[in-house]
Amino acid sequence: MNVFEQSIAAGLIDGRQSETALLVWRGVSRLLRRSGAACVAEFTLPTGRRADLVSVGAKGEIWIVEVKSSVADFRADSKWPDYRAWCDRFFFATHPDVPAEIFPEEAGLMMSDGFGADVLRPAPDHPLAAARRKAMTLRFAQCAANRLHNLMDPAMGRGEAGSGFGL
Repeated sequence: MNVFEQSIAAGLIDGRQSETALLVWRGVSRLLRRSGAACVAEFTLPTGRRADLVSVGAKGEIWIVEVKSSVADFRADSKWPDYRAWCDRFFFATHPDVPAEIFPEEAGLMMSDGFGADVLRPAPDHPLAAARRKAMTLRFAQCAANRLHNLMDPAMGRGEAGSGFGL
């Protein structure tokens, strides 16, 4: 089973992501984890938009990484500036077949080969206000915990199981 099939089977993705995007995601996730951060894919922001990857670092810093698998994928996305209000640093991530020069200088840039990733350009730091950081951190924790629960109890994740406590 390849990474795409494994991710669908585990309920981590909804099938709209390409295999290339999943490889970029995996390499970036490995980089973030090695640096002491945890990340969640397809994270819904308070605005309702979904960020490809959101990470929380060891000191509570929040990064959003938008994965772009092709030039067309990048050109079709005009929503990325909205993500900056919800993170300390914003990055694009791609793979070696996509030219790095298409990505705007006001965002960081990561390059992934599916096994790891490198930061080609650091993202500008724009620290979140304390209240927004707390809200994002709580949202992140709940999202991660609910996804773990859904893996342990798939019926609950599909809304098929009641709580048994009248809640």
